Amino acid sequence: MGETDLPRTLVTNVVRAALAQARANDRKGQPFADPETVARAALHTLDASRPKTVLNATGVLLHTNLGRAPLATAAAEAARVAAVGFGNTELDLSTGVRGERGAYLHGLFAGLVGAEWALAVNNNAGALFLVLASLARGGDVPISRGELIEIGGSYRLPDLFAAAGVGMVEVGTTNRTRAADYEAAVTPATALILKVHPSNYRIIGFTEEAAISELARLARNQGIPFVLDAGSGLIDDRVPWVPGPPPEWLAGEPGVRQAVEAGVDLVLFSGDKLFGGPQAGIIVGRADLVRQLAGSPVARALRLDGPTLAALTVTAEIYADGRGAELPFWKMAIAEFSELERRAKAVVRQSGLADARIERSLSTPGAGSAPDGGLPSPVIVMDREADSAFLRLLAAEPIPVLARRESGKLIVDLRCVPQEHDVDVAEALSRACRS
Repeated sequence: MGETDLPRTLVTNVVRAALAQARANDRKGQPFADPETVARAALHTLDASRPKTVLNATGVLLHTNLGRAPLATAAAEAARVAAVGFGNTELDLSTGVRGERGAYLHGLFAGLVGAEWALAVNNNAGALFLVLASLARGGDVPISRGELIEIGGSYRLPDLFAAAGVGMVEVGTTNRTRAADYEAAVTPATALILKVHPSNYRIIGFTEEAAISELARLARNQGIPFVLDAGSGLIDDRVPWVPGPPPEWLAGEPGVRQAVEAGVDLVLFSGDKLFGGPQAGIIVGRADLVRQLAGSPVARALRLDGPTLAALTVTAEIYADGRGAELPFWKMAIAEFSELERRAKAVVRQSGLADARIERSLSTPGAGSAPDGGLPSPVIVMDREADSAFLRLLAAEPIPVLARRESGKLIVDLRCVPQEHDVDVAEALSRACRS
């Protein structure tokens, strides 16, 4: 079979399956492929599916298929240390008794956004499910028709309502929903008011939506909680960790701090999108509601493990120190056009490709964040047709290179590629074009 570093048991099972299939076909008098060829192909497919580092030259900063936000080195190291040893995950070292899992992190998040308390769970969909199942089960929740989202993997908000045992009350229309629509829908059965930021799409044109401050006031007057799923995790819409005014591509993204200041009782957001940390769902807001959520049996099913808690804590500390621009996502987002152009020209030169040129294009935030925003970027464009076979050649490199295709042309965007790997991109392009 040749050399492979796949586990012996796995290789044995694949070979046995290939031989068994060949024997079965032979008994039936059916043609069969050479079992060695079949086994090699199966092992190749298995090896390609193993977790490995790839070079993201797609220009999508938060690429869901590629793991979304890369961690800061310090955050990754904190996760490694937590994973290989023991830690005070649920131990209060000051008293020696069992403590709250993530207590330090929860206080840190609360301080970051001016909330009373916080809770971190394993993802933002889980955070919303926890809220619905714990605060609204058996009741009704009004939500705008224009916010009944579907995201990747066929996650649909109506399905989450049903799973949580909550009655979904659609209000307004797809393109226009006012505070009065929510008010008209409130009944004694209403458990809370929910607003969901449509992170992965925009409705433009003849539109209207109720302001967060309006819904906060309505919920307060009705004596029910107001919950905002802010989605992408922009903790402050002023983006104070980036020099100058807030980037234009962030226009329309709600800031978590500003939502808390506007009177939202609970704000939910992702840890692995604009926040730039590991996969997590963060809930910030009123202490009494957060404590109620933390006491739910659903919260235990969604809790974070020690390494993720450690990585998320370090990421939050970086923001607390005013160093958000040092996080990998923000480094990529604010990289200078001129520097990216210099690198792109060097890659073209090193690859020796005469038919490659540099053009102006747009990188995208990705992962459903700022869907109508883009970051001006220089890209490498190949004149030749870039078919699927060509892209597979790049993906088959020792360090796979993932590019994109537009109008049949190969596009290589270096915004998400660490500079030390530019030479790997150049060599991969050179080899692929010679094949």
